[in-house]
Amino acid sequence: MSAAHQRRIIIGDVHGHYDGLMILLEAIAPGAADEVYFLGDLIDRGPQSAQVVDFVKQSPYYCLLGNHEQMLLDVLTKRASNQIRQAWLYSGGYETLSSYKTATIPRDHIEWLQTLPTHLDLGDIWLAHAGLDPRLPLEEQSVEQFCWVRQEFHSMKQPFFENKLIIVGHTITFTLPGVRPGELAQGQGWLDIDTGAYHPRSGWLTAVDINNQIVYQVDVYDKLVRTLPLSEAAIRINPAQVLARL
Repeated sequence: MSAAHQRRIIIGDVHGHYDGLMILLEAIAPGAADEVYFLGDLIDRGPQSAQVVDFVKQSPYYCLLGNHEQMLLDVLTKRASNQIRQAWLYSGGYETLSSYKTATIPRDHIEWLQTLPTHLDLGDIWLAHAGLDPRLPLEEQSVEQFCWVRQEFHSMKQPFFENKLIIVGHTITFTLPGVRPGELAQGQGWLDIDTGAYHPRSGWLTAVDINNQIVYQVDVYDKLVRTLPLSEAAIRINPAQVLARL
């Protein structure tokens, strides 16, 4: 396979929608030379978190830690307060436990989730679940920034990296100014591809072939599949409008 046809596929927040993910991957049809990266939040909210985790764990694909995986790990591996436990359960944890039938998450799934990195540097692109805080040097940032940041990241007035595009999920794109359900959001040195697969206003699960600038999407509710150029799918964000919401 020539370099022009090799693909790096970045997949946004799946949130337990295994059936939709399978349809999306069928449309993408990753080859042996392609690289596939999940941005985290495999779990919670949707009905099939256990199946999603098991699939990605057994696959040759890469996956980042999302804030929902971090919440689960905090609850299961630390002496979490009842407030933290309830916050996770009401943020989709109930659905995740239900997907495991016995309401017990297998040890091998927990151990695998503990190995997930918070970010990946692929040279010309840099992946994290939520982004980073532009006010801090990279070496001073932690899981708090990489998995949870929102407005500070999306309101950046200049790129954090001189020669890297940051690709993230976490913040549903239609919550940003001027973006409609299903559209991606693009700002100063970043691209947000979480189009809200679980959300009733959207249902779109998104993947981006960043090498060839192609967007693949499936509506997890009606199973509609579409493919379009990144230039048509991504809406440019005015950082001042995001900043005004702080």
